[in-house]
Amino acid sequence: MTAADPSGYAPEWLRLREPADAAARAADLVELLPTGPAVIRDLGCGTGSMGRWLSGRLPGPQRWILHDRDPRLVEIAAHSVPGVVESSTEDVTRLGDLTGTTLVTASALLDLLTAAEIQRLVKSCVDAHCPALFTLSVTGSAELAPADPADAALREAFNDHQRREGKLGPDAVAFTVAEFTRYGWTVHTRPSPWRLGAEHQDLIDTWYRGYVAAAQEQNPTLAVPARQLTAVTVHHQDLLALA
Repeated sequence: MTAADPSGYAPEWLRLREPADAAARAADLVELLPTGPAVIRDLGCGTGSMGRWLSGRLPGPQRWILHDRDPRLVEIAAHSVPGVVESSTEDVTRLGDLTGTTLVTASALLDLLTAAEIQRLVKSCVDAHCPALFTLSVTGSAELAPADPADAALREAFNDHQRREGKLGPDAVAFTVAEFTRYGWTVHTRPSPWRLGAEHQDLIDTWYRGYVAAAQEQNPTLAVPARQLTAVTVHHQDLLALA
């Protein structure tokens, strides 16, 4: 999830953010992937945004295995991702044997996981010698315009909220890089910020409501300025791990 998701994993929220996600992802990382027939596992697939973005950048034939705990989202994704499609609602951090998979991918997932969950996911990829492409993990930084002196406290409260229940939140990318590196893998990272302006006003407004709600849930005494944002930059990182 990129920053706050004010409506859970509602299809409406996922549709609203999809163009910004597509513009932000680091497409050059895809060029570093091995070529050939592809069997791709999309973890936390949502409505299939990652599959729609990535499928046209990979050679065919392709077989997609879509994972999401929400069956309604998997059903939507299965009708919009090209290629042979299978679906699963199993726990994406307990995938077990990935033999035959040529790529594990996910979008806006790592920051929702705990250290133990990431360790299991990395180990599954390593055991299968399967590359991993994880995009749009939050880094804990967002720039709001117009700026306000309260922004630093707002950001701190939001980041603390992201770390609830042991989730790594903005620390997830660094932890994942360290885990793959520990096994001797090569890891490439790229910045992948959302850069939102006037043409994204609905997304800015929806994102900011969720951002504030999470921050105030973490710190109920937090003072939040009344303002209409005109631009937002939300920072993420993309990660590609190769054996």
